[in-house]
Amino acid sequence: QVQLVESGGGLVQPGGSLRLSCVASGRVMDFYTIGWFRQAPGKEREGVSCISSRSSDTYYADSVKGRFTISRDNSKSTVYLQMNSLKSDDTAVYYCATGRWAFCSGRARDFGSWGQGTQVTVSS
Repeated sequence: QVQLVESGGGLVQPGGSLRLSCVASGRVMDFYTIGWFRQAPGKEREGVSCISSRSSDTYYADSVKGRFTISRDNSKSTVYLQMNSLKSDDTAVYYCATGRWAFCSGRARDFGSWGQGTQVTVSS
């Protein structure tokens, strides 16, 4: 089983940038599709982005297209989420998770192992 640890969250002003990292330990990350999700207080968990094992398939929620970029470095067992032009609506706890399938998805039910999350707060 893969264990995932997110990092890189913090407080940033609107328009700013953050890069989140998701590091895997345990089984090799190479074989897994990895997704990023977020959950704001009082809201359902939302799929943000996803990348397949060889980076051939990606997914972005409409709300982040053009602002967020997902990438991975399998040699470092790490998936990144570069977040630019951040808005207050992006404030949430961000989680990464391993996919059950080879293709990308924005549905939480298509993902199995989850990290503990990292808080992102966008505020002036």
